Amino acid sequence: MTELGPVSRPPAPLKTERLLLRASEARDRAAFVELFSSPEVYAYLGGPRPRDELERAMPEIPGRRPGLFAVDLDGAMIGIVTLDRRDPERPGHVRPEAEEAELSYTFLPEAWGRGYAAEACAAVLDWFADAFPGEPVVLCTQTANTRSMRLAAGLGFTEVERFEEFGAEQWFGVWS
Repeated sequence: MTELGPVSRPPAPLKTERLLLRASEARDRAAFVELFSSPEVYAYLGGPRPRDELERAMPEIPGRRPGLFAVDLDGAMIGIVTLDRRDPERPGHVRPEAEEAELSYTFLPEAWGRGYAAEACAAVLDWFADAFPGEPVVLCTQTANTRSMRLAAGLGFTEVERFEEFGAEQWFGVWS
């Protein structure tokens, strides 16, 4: 098995038919604030953060880290896709040593229902499969989040288990 450190970004932005997946930039700051303060976006993620708190605390270039892809549509950020190592202390793993790559995504409500999340996540998964052949990717979402459950199924994730975490039933799946 290949030893992997943190999940990184590809050396160049990823392009899909309609989207550009890139490193975050200063111009994305307002979209990050909107994303993290949205009651709709964070309904299944512990609730939104207060906008004024985000305005004060958000760095000039938010989300500038390996594994985070700003999803750009016609020059504007509409969401983010991340690949991080799953915390070995959390429930849900498919490898004995844990720390699998975990896919996460959040999109602004105005971008919902147009296939952007599926398009962006598929591009990230394709890149990951080429960069780290044979490595599984996991995904965890609340079973109550029907949109996220549909997206996971559409991307080809298969259920491994369900468990209780954060006061709600979680669906845990793997893509390989």
